Amino acid sequence: MASKATSIKLFSISTPQMRAFHLTWMAFFVCFFAWFACAPLMPVIKGEFGLTPGQIANINIAAVAVTILVRLIVGPLCDHFGPRKAYTGLLLLGSIPVIGVAFAQSYESFLFFRLAIGAAGASFVITQYHTSVMFGPKVVGTANAAAAGWGNAGGGVAQALMPLLMTAMIMLGVSEGFGWRAALIVPGVLMIVMAFVYYRYTQDCPQGNFSELRAAGIAIEGGKKGGWDSFKLAAANYRVWLLFITYGACFGIEIFIHNIAAIYYVDHFNLTLAQAGMAAGSFGLLALFARALGGWVSDKAAAGGNLNHRVTLLFALMLGEGAGLLMFAHAGNAMLAIAAMLVFGLFTHMACGATYAVVPFVDKRALGGVAGIIGAGGNVGAVAAGFLMKGTGDVQQTLSILGVLVAISALCALAARFSADTVEQSAIATA
Repeated sequence: MASKATSIKLFSISTPQMRAFHLTWMAFFVCFFAWFACAPLMPVIKGEFGLTPGQIANINIAAVAVTILVRLIVGPLCDHFGPRKAYTGLLLLGSIPVIGVAFAQSYESFLFFRLAIGAAGASFVITQYHTSVMFGPKVVGTANAAAAGWGNAGGGVAQALMPLLMTAMIMLGVSEGFGWRAALIVPGVLMIVMAFVYYRYTQDCPQGNFSELRAAGIAIEGGKKGGWDSFKLAAANYRVWLLFITYGACFGIEIFIHNIAAIYYVDHFNLTLAQAGMAAGSFGLLALFARALGGWVSDKAAAGGNLNHRVTLLFALMLGEGAGLLMFAHAGNAMLAIAAMLVFGLFTHMACGATYAVVPFVDKRALGGVAGIIGAGGNVGAVAAGFLMKGTGDVQQTLSILGVLVAISALCALAARFSADTVEQSAIATA
């Protein structure tokens, strides 16, 4: 019977594990591209709808708020239905508001669709779930982080590509108002295509699909408990809530920067829309290697089977993120701001990868529930950052406060240390 992969054969799609690896990061890339497609166009959309700073803040909060609920739900759904069906359903349903936002005619309708698009952000949980059940302890941190990082890069590509796509539409002779709408239909169509590809070419775990395995009476790791049982089991574990906080302090900041970076560079440093998109996009493109680097370093740190080396690494990365965020907050010009953003972005993406290098070991009986709750923490962090900026009304002040809070939250990583028995079991598993 097929088992978890013990290595990552990057240029192969001959095994179920590697097909899942490649298709899950591609699906995540498409979802993230769709999730953040509106952000780099906000300076244009702001003008068309006459949006106030308060309304823009509401839109940014809406973009990440609903993802909290969907991430909590989709993890247990993976345990129950399997990641293949869960991802297919999310892609198809998520494409509806992505296409719908192109037809918004008012602030209210735009806000509604922006809220609904946030469901696409739950794709992250399914990606981490699928790679966790496909890869063994020696490489699961690297697999999780690489798949998530390459998928996350969809947000950076959206920042850079969407203004260019809108410009291309305008060059074809359409108005600016029609151009941004036509550009936003593209990611919705990509989600529909990806849904059919994912359903056709992946399976739930190395042994096959959950429904068939359960019918044959075969036990499934990660899917032993489904739905509400998975959620309850995960929610009772204190480490889940500590990592919920740490993920809010790294991935939450990442989402927040995605939503405010382009308009921040336009308003504060007078960059053009294309320049701001490129600057903001560079932050997202760090995910191409930085998140994978965080997972790889975590795997290497725990090579002897010591899980606590993973949480110590996470603590150090989050301290670096907090310091870098303070540098970004006080940058005096665009070049310094971009340099600082890349420094703290490196730590941020690596911390995200290091967090989900710990997730597979928290509670293997309820992997979906664990992945879902911790994943939701990222969006709680982003929503909290959005409300903080709305309250302060000042980006620099908001970033300064966030830098301090991130450094403090690093202590939660140390508090999530594992017991001696768990560390010993991990050492046996990786031997």
